[in-house]
Amino acid sequence: MPTTILAKEPAAAAANDEQLCIDTVRVLSADAVQKANSGHPGTPMATAPMGHLLWGKHMRYNPRDPAWPNRDRFVLSAGHACMLQYSFLYLTGYDLSLEDIRNFRQLHSKTPGHPEYGLTPGIEITTGPLGQGFANGIGMAIAQKHLAARFNQPGFQLFNYTIYAICSDGDMMEGVSGEAASLAGHLGLGNIVYLYDDNHISIEGNTNITFQEDVGKRFEAYGWHVQAVEDGNDLQALDKAIQSARAETDRPSLIRVRTHIAYGSPNKVDTAGAHGSPLGADEVRLVKKFFGFDPEESFVVPGKVLEYYRAAGERGIGLQEEWDQLYDRYKKEHPELAGAYELALQDKLPTGWEKKIPGFQAADGKEGKLSTRVALGKTLNSIAAALPGLLGGAADLAPSTETHLKEYTDFQPGDFGGRNFHFGVREHAMGAILNGMAVTKGLIPYGATFLIFSDYMRPPIRLAAIMKIRPIYIYTHDSIGLGEDGTTHQPVEQLASLRAIPNMTVLRPADANETAQAVRVALLHKGGPVALVLTRQNVAIIETGGYKTTGDVSRGAYILSEPERAPELILIATGSEVELIVKAQKKLRENGIAARVVSMPSMEIFEKQDDAYKQRVFPKGIRKRLAVEAASPMCWHKYITDEGDIIGMTRFGESAPAADVFKEFGFTVENVVARAKQLLRG
Repeated sequence: MPTTILAKEPAAAAANDEQLCIDTVRVLSADAVQKANSGHPGTPMATAPMGHLLWGKHMRYNPRDPAWPNRDRFVLSAGHACMLQYSFLYLTGYDLSLEDIRNFRQLHSKTPGHPEYGLTPGIEITTGPLGQGFANGIGMAIAQKHLAARFNQPGFQLFNYTIYAICSDGDMMEGVSGEAASLAGHLGLGNIVYLYDDNHISIEGNTNITFQEDVGKRFEAYGWHVQAVEDGNDLQALDKAIQSARAETDRPSLIRVRTHIAYGSPNKVDTAGAHGSPLGADEVRLVKKFFGFDPEESFVVPGKVLEYYRAAGERGIGLQEEWDQLYDRYKKEHPELAGAYELALQDKLPTGWEKKIPGFQAADGKEGKLSTRVALGKTLNSIAAALPGLLGGAADLAPSTETHLKEYTDFQPGDFGGRNFHFGVREHAMGAILNGMAVTKGLIPYGATFLIFSDYMRPPIRLAAIMKIRPIYIYTHDSIGLGEDGTTHQPVEQLASLRAIPNMTVLRPADANETAQAVRVALLHKGGPVALVLTRQNVAIIETGGYKTTGDVSRGAYILSEPERAPELILIATGSEVELIVKAQKKLRENGIAARVVSMPSMEIFEKQDDAYKQRVFPKGIRKRLAVEAASPMCWHKYITDEGDIIGMTRFGESAPAADVFKEFGFTVENVVARAKQLLRG
């Protein structure tokens, strides 16, 4: 447990111990923001009563084991108010010290400017961009329902935890929260209790300059259980509302709480001046005076306050002990289920699953061809029985993305054990929900849409990369090869932009067999999200038996075909364009030119290989290199050298049959051969 240096009691301590607890959080938050000279003091001061009831009474958690599987989850969707969460984590006994609070927003501290998963004990998910946490919580609630359906047995309610969140006006304005709330209402996720901090203030001033809707009625229309507490300082009313929300098991609950930002600040209360900047040293002194604290002392934690919250945290030890005893009995009566769950807790996959990955022959396709999206669907369905934690769906595009698990039911009210999700036309929410599912042990979530619509998912993709969690994104219709739908649906810049995200792994397989291998790589990957980028159109199934190949997808790039003599140049491609360079190699051979063919499904994975392997694939002595990819050429310059070239997309596509569009932009065997010859002449 962290060492705590207790300050003396305030000279004018509040008579009511609970009120003293709440006011201590308010003052502690104001002090931390002021010392950092950066941050948001107003919302922690307003929402401290909500936090007090959650951490002091309602939530089930164990500070000594933040990963207890049946703990309640708390999401601070209003991540800018993180001093509220840090205060309660410290006070209840997590591995967070008062010194960590003093180091708020400092380099390498455990108290960054927004909550970060994996950095601070007790933080369930990284939040900050408004609306994301709201939708993440929906994903956590889905995960709980699915775990309960899979593992709970009569007399053994292993998973019955609740998802709590505090949300802001900004969360309610962001579209992603509406998408997620609509889905949660449809699913009837009665394990959600969200408190909406209705303080009427945003950075530009009163929210009435842009936001006058009745949020409660909107959520009632979504199918939520909605309550209102008109005074955020009324503990009795707040407590009653939370109890009522917990008792509602058929609908998600929203409690609208009318608060006053920077409550206790004589000059900043109910003003935008308390949103996103310190109150000022003089104003902090006035705040302390208002709450009965010594204006000249900082970071004061009265002994009785620490005792109160540490006792609340200690209750969680007993709760977990009871759960552990329940689980011990469960293991004896349901050993197979227990074994499966314990395997998932260790981030391990069941033995033998890789044997279910299919191989493809030319005869498996139409005239030797098969789209990689269809190969993906065949692979998912082949391995699904061996991987019971694998579940997901699409943004109303399952028939097009080939992501439906045919032997399994849909995740719907009355069947939370279903493994097929219908996210609806809600890509943004789908991405954020996947993040909430991905931080839950026991699940391997995936979500699918067209590659062009990955743009709708960019905020949750980035957050997944920051957290180094592994949702799997399935992006089909990956290039101008989708044809007639035209420029609005033909991706150009998307591959380069996804590859630019740190910790992101992009795989664009060349054919059915590379696709099956890519699924394997994705499932074994750790340390960030994975995108599988797949074709709409059929591509040749490359039977490698006829080539001198040196590797596979797990190396990121490999020599698919070596010429009979020392190569003069290297042809490099990903996805559907690999078929093109294989054909070009043959034509060049007929012209006496020896070309190496390199398939490069993942730049990120290739960059992790040792230098010896990289030199084997791309020897320094072979500087004539031609990269071919039906996408922006931005990623390719480091691989082609100053003597190479790129056939890529530098403008948007056209609406026409795929073959005509490819020809229009130079993705033909003839053009590849001509550009290769031009390189050698140069």
